[in-house]
Amino acid sequence: MELSHNLVIGKGTQISAFAKMKSFDGPLHVGRRVVIGSCVAIASGRGGIEIGDDCFLSPNVVLTPGTHRYSRTDIPIIAQGMDSKGIRIGEDVWVGANCTVLDGSKIGRGSIISANSVVTGQIPENSIVAGNPAKVIFERR
Repeated sequence: MELSHNLVIGKGTQISAFAKMKSFDGPLHVGRRVVIGSCVAIASGRGGIEIGDDCFLSPNVVLTPGTHRYSRTDIPIIAQGMDSKGIRIGEDVWVGANCTVLDGSKIGRGSIISANSVVTGQIPENSIVAGNPAKVIFERR
């Protein structure tokens, strides 16, 4: 999927009630046949967000592709700007309820993110992960 337009939603994608999606400073590309559960919050930063085909984002999932700078103590955190690497979610991924996926995360194809997990880095393909931070607990084979 090429990240060229700011907001692209693939054919057959379902967006549930109270889901919030905003492409304010970078591309937001949602694949085909994706299910976005109720109260999901997605706001793409400069690094963008890419969600592959056939994914399921359960209720209350949050994708946050940016982080505030905080190294200086002489000015407020909110005035220091942000960094954004983006978030990439492969095809056929299930993100469980109440999960948070942080900036720079890459979730491999066929993975399952257990409920209430926090994804902070790279998740290999066909992995089942859980925890804060999310760690591989099982491999789908």
